[in-house]
Amino acid sequence: MKDKIHPKYFNDAKVTCSCGNTFTTGSTRKELKIEVCSQCHPFYTGERRMLDATGRVERFKKRYNVKD
Repeated sequence: MKDKIHPKYFNDAKVTCSCGNTFTTGSTRKELKIEVCSQCHPFYTGERRMLDATGRVERFKKRYNVKD
């Protein structure tokens, strides 16, 4: 392998989620900021929620006459 072409690897990279959860992992960046982690992701928490920022769900229900 060639010398000095690989990025520096940090074994103690800090990951911060938007929900406030923090943990450490290995990465080529010292600090990572993420939006969804295993503490707040619906698949892991068992919650059933839809993330709809642009109104797509309502438009779909209105277009196809879907009732809850």
